[in-house]
Amino acid sequence: MFTSTLHWNFGLAWIAFAFAVALHVADEASHDFLATYNPNALAIRRRLHIPFPPVFTLNSFLALLFSGVCLLLLLSPFALHGAHWIRIVALPLGILVGIGNGCLHIGASLFYRRWMAGILTSPILLIAGSWLLWSACQ
Repeated sequence: MFTSTLHWNFGLAWIAFAFAVALHVADEASHDFLATYNPNALAIRRRLHIPFPPVFTLNSFLALLFSGVCLLLLLSPFALHGAHWIRIVALPLGILVGIGNGCLHIGASLFYRRWMAGILTSPILLIAGSWLLWSACQ
């Protein structure tokens, strides 16, 4: 019974994380995130003479992130049934996509002293990423 509850908690955390990412993508897209991101990506490429980070059009940005959210939702049955491998996948997702990305948006807003695209949903992303990380470690 206790193991079943842990799977259920992890599964709900996984689904909440997927919806938090979707909400965050919508926030970024509706507040012109790429107007800030693309010039910075190009500057990094020029300075370091490397072929990344990638530069996106709005369509490619939305398609890539929409696909990622769909993949998260498609994998949710595995999370709800407690597949061990998906808990391992959840660790970098929770840390990088949830906590790291949320902190970067908040930090950039503080650094530039203005609201950055994605700031409105960053607290939701932080909470969802933390819940995912916590529940994956149970």
